Amino acid sequence: METYYTYVLYSAFHDQIYIGQTNNLDERLKRHNAGRVKSTKRYLPWQLIYSEIFETRSAAMNREEELKSHVGRDWIRGTLIRK
Repeated sequence: METYYTYVLYSAFHDQIYIGQTNNLDERLKRHNAGRVKSTKRYLPWQLIYSEIFETRSAAMNREEELKSHVGRDWIRGTLIRK
């Protein structure tokens, strides 16, 4: 059975958050940090600060949308990123 992940990356140098979903978290993080993802290559380096596991891609995508909302981003900045 394949597993899917919703994840949050943080670029401390640029104070940027990236939220995504994948079925291979390790490989996806490597792609982000190698500059092979167009939307994140300007903000290197990235640190994985949060992830959740799901049994279906649709569940991972739903959680991704929740985290991308204003409330989700506020939760990330208030809970996961402490300055």
